[in-house]
Amino acid sequence: MTHPAQIKIPATYMRGGTSKGVFFRLDDLPEAAQQPGKARDNLLLRVIGSPDPYAKHTDGMGGATSSTSKSVILSKSSKADHDVDYLFGQVSIDKPFVDWSGNCGNLSAAVGPFAISCGLIDSSKLVQNGMAEIRIWQANIEKTIIARVPIVNGEVQETGDFELDGVTFPAAEVPVEFLDPASDKDGQGGSMFPTGNLIDELEVPGIGTIQATMIDAGIPTVFINAEDVNYTGIELQEAINGDPDALMMFERIRAHGALKMGLISELGEAENRQHTPKVAFVAKPQDYIASSGKKVTAGGTDLLVRALSMGKLHHAMMGTAAVAIGTAAAIPGTLVNLAAGGGEPKFVTFGHPSGTLKVGAEATRVNGEWTVKKAIMSRSARILMEGVVRVPGDSF
Repeated sequence: MTHPAQIKIPATYMRGGTSKGVFFRLDDLPEAAQQPGKARDNLLLRVIGSPDPYAKHTDGMGGATSSTSKSVILSKSSKADHDVDYLFGQVSIDKPFVDWSGNCGNLSAAVGPFAISCGLIDSSKLVQNGMAEIRIWQANIEKTIIARVPIVNGEVQETGDFELDGVTFPAAEVPVEFLDPASDKDGQGGSMFPTGNLIDELEVPGIGTIQATMIDAGIPTVFINAEDVNYTGIELQEAINGDPDALMMFERIRAHGALKMGLISELGEAENRQHTPKVAFVAKPQDYIASSGKKVTAGGTDLLVRALSMGKLHHAMMGTAAVAIGTAAAIPGTLVNLAAGGGEPKFVTFGHPSGTLKVGAEATRVNGEWTVKKAIMSRSARILMEGVVRVPGDSF
């Protein structure tokens, strides 16, 4: 029996922040996958190695975690005053679908370096030495991201001494700004709080009624208090991921939050919308030992946050969830703000399973509605491998 040969597709494997994924130029994809649809999804599933009932991604480029089952497609921007269009696909590990409903904040830091390295940025935008400002159009959520990429001798500087908790080795710092990160569906300027409330009473069958701050900034996120679900806020991955009942509880909270936020019209839709919303629990600062062995002190943090992504507790923090944290912390009266001690902080440092992260947001109240101009954080990025990825010719 004759089987189709494998085909080669130019690709780059990159780390951005605490995530990594397979990056493509849109024009390098097979013609059938250059448009949204089944062919593109099937191609990315095969590249990553999903769906994998063994949850190992042995036959693909994925790493069998939400942080490493990612794909990125870039092209020269179709938008005025932007340099590159960035499309993100979160590939499910055990199911045959790609979730296009949100952004990856961590990989956002790798978009500028990749775009420069693969020739997508006009030479007039670049410098011989210094910082290149790359304006990115995030196509999933239709928002602008600005990445400042260090350049040395005309090339992207990837090595450096910037340390990021959740990443083993230091690298060059890439400051990233997420402009106007609150949701603006269909250009109607809707509230970043879909329910209109800073805190809601969220009814979850089998769990009860719990307080929740539901915000759509960076990525839709449901924040709850750790103590309301019998946690302390210092939990590491195994405490949650090793407990099937805990995972089921958080998924139930996430699904009911999604329904109340208007992201889905009935609960069953949540199963095929794993990337959004996120669910996270917050607590006041206390000492703990991070997964790396680093001691995190109560005095060195403003609050503690643990967040789940694609059904598992994240090993550090998703970049987009960090935007939501910074934004919610800046708005008096949210659960995140209260856990951080109240007030109107411009920056907060929060503790997560791998250590700490500092994030800032500029929030203002206009005509009774909270708005956020931008959220700011620093990440790093590095090319891990470049060349071609191979997939069977009939896989898409």
